[in-house]
Amino acid sequence: MQSKNDTLIVEARGLTRAFRDFWMRTRALAVDHIDLDIRSGEVFGLLGPNGSGKSTTIKMLLGLLKPTSGRLSVLGRPPTDVAVKRHIGFLPEETYLYRYLTPLETLDYYGRLFGLRRADRLRRSEQLLEMVGLAGVAHRPVGEFSKGMMRRIGLAQALVNDPDFLILDEPTSGLDPIGTRQVKDLILDLRQRGKTILLSSHLLGDVQDVCDRMVMLYGGRIRAKGTVDELLEDSERTVIRTGHLDQATIDRIDEVLRASGQAIEQVERPRQQLEELFLDIVEAARRERAETSGATEGGQTAAFLQEGPVQGEAVIEQLEQSVERQQVARVIDPSTATADDGGEAVLDALLDAPETPPAKAKAVPPAAPSNVDASLIDSLMQDDASDGDKPGTDA
Repeated sequence: MQSKNDTLIVEARGLTRAFRDFWMRTRALAVDHIDLDIRSGEVFGLLGPNGSGKSTTIKMLLGLLKPTSGRLSVLGRPPTDVAVKRHIGFLPEETYLYRYLTPLETLDYYGRLFGLRRADRLRRSEQLLEMVGLAGVAHRPVGEFSKGMMRRIGLAQALVNDPDFLILDEPTSGLDPIGTRQVKDLILDLRQRGKTILLSSHLLGDVQDVCDRMVMLYGGRIRAKGTVDELLEDSERTVIRTGHLDQATIDRIDEVLRASGQAIEQVERPRQQLEELFLDIVEAARRERAETSGATEGGQTAAFLQEGPVQGEAVIEQLEQSVERQQVARVIDPSTATADDGGEAVLDALLDAPETPPAKAKAVPPAAPSNVDASLIDSLMQDDASDGDKPGTDA
């Protein structure tokens, strides 16, 4: 049996996607015969400039585009398999949300799409809004939000189904340094809990901070790949870090280096990172209880995301068992061919029943009293009709 880190969540061989014109001539080769492996429990970086093939690759992973050639599997199955999508979370580059829904209503809507019960939807929505720092604006329409706040609710939406494979396309776009730090901490926390994450970003510093491995694309081809240390190691220089040195000590070190044919290239004092300075200033303002009408600092990772994750092999086994149950149900009773939840699905439907307004009953004309002669009524109606046709007759 494969170990956790050897289980392949994504496997691509010779993956190619060409866009053609009306006469089937290749207009653009967006992805050009790439080989890609993403292992269970790792954060994988997808880097490259605009037009390098990142978005096209992600769309093929989601089953939104079909490869022109090559082989691609996600969680051991074709990406077009609907059962696979239950285990995937996706944050697109642009957050598309319904402007007149509140954050709670938005997360409830996406929870319904995944078939979550009402109690689970409410619990997860509250935890996610607390996690991304939007609990204080849970009842405001999202159309009033800034881009950074929209990004936060988009991230919560991507996690509402507790996915095993999370795809994040530019997750920190539009976020302030606080939100950026929070997203990076969340990614690291999710990795610790066994989630597999694909991160596509133009902000190389964000990728460097959280990714285990990465590939760099240009012109649809992989130009470099490996771990962060392998790609960033500078073998031409050596860095020695010490405490503060006076000038006399630096001069003696320089003499030793010159004796071996080397020399000190530069002496500098380390500076604080701008991000650290910004966070320190914001934290000081919070200690002074300064008010803000925007997003607040997020809380801990949502509790339902901290529950024991289902690893890659287990997810694949669940998908296979789901298909087997449907096949058995189809043989036993064709009417249950699509039901794979049994009694639990019925219970979920009963729990959700109060949310559906009852259908209006059709108006039924009252029955005639039993002591009235129906033939007498018919004769009177016929007389009225005949009188109405005679001119000069009062009705």
